[in-house]
Amino acid sequence: MNKTVKKSAAEINERITWQEITTGAEICEGGTSKLVNTGDWRVKVPVFIGEKCKHCMLCVPFCPDSSIPVKDGRRLDFDLMHCKGCGVCVKVCPFGAIDFVKEERK
Repeated sequence: MNKTVKKSAAEINERITWQEITTGAEICEGGTSKLVNTGDWRVKVPVFIGEKCKHCMLCVPFCPDSSIPVKDGRRLDFDLMHCKGCGVCVKVCPFGAIDFVKEERK
């Protein structure tokens, strides 16, 4: 039997066949969120409150989309082009440094 090799996320494009795509809901590699701008999917948006943040970094590993950048040991504002608005960061922040509000579209 001829076995088709599955493609990585970076290799998926409009010419790929269904046989080459992984089964739905399977994540076969890390960092795939960075390949697609998913910011338009949100209904609610996290808002970073810098004066409340203690830079404990608890929110960073919980973000499923790597939307919380860190530089020089300090977390920065959200990467909203990749944030889907799941709200996990809001739940894990012990200092109330992240608010979660309805996103206003312009």
